[in-house]
Amino acid sequence: MATLSVWKFNDTSGAERCVQVLQTLQQQELIKVFDAATVVWEEGKKKPKTKQLNNLTGAGALGGAFWGLLFGLLFFVPLLGLAVGAAAGALTGSLSDVGIDDNFINSVRDQVTPGTSALFVMTSDAVQDKVFAAVKDAGLHGELVRTNLSDEQEAKLRETFSE
Repeated sequence: MATLSVWKFNDTSGAERCVQVLQTLQQQELIKVFDAATVVWEEGKKKPKTKQLNNLTGAGALGGAFWGLLFGLLFFVPLLGLAVGAAAGALTGSLSDVGIDDNFINSVRDQVTPGTSALFVMTSDAVQDKVFAAVKDAGLHGELVRTNLSDEQEAKLRETFSE
């Protein structure tokens, strides 16, 4: 079973600092990262900057289409040039089929605001107490929003967004 986690930080550097923690945890085999992206929303800006983290992920990454659609829904900002139009609208309904429902989207939208950053990460096999301890030990004070995906939902997500 995969987990789509969003770590929200009350500053614009927290997400990038958390990426470094995840890299270390992944090397120690305490978490398996399939895909990840960051959002940094500077104060005074109308929209956040988004970036897919290819250096943290390997085989099985969902790709830019998934992140583009998700960030387009959350912040009305497509990532990697995904056009949010009729095609994206058709895919939007399929997100609820893969465990990403309106409650998850609204919760993230309400929490990731100007002056904050967030790390979006698709993982499995996390040793949760070690992950939480490492994040805390790094001095990061993030709020965790997550949704678990069943094996069927994960397979459908990969099928829908495979590049």
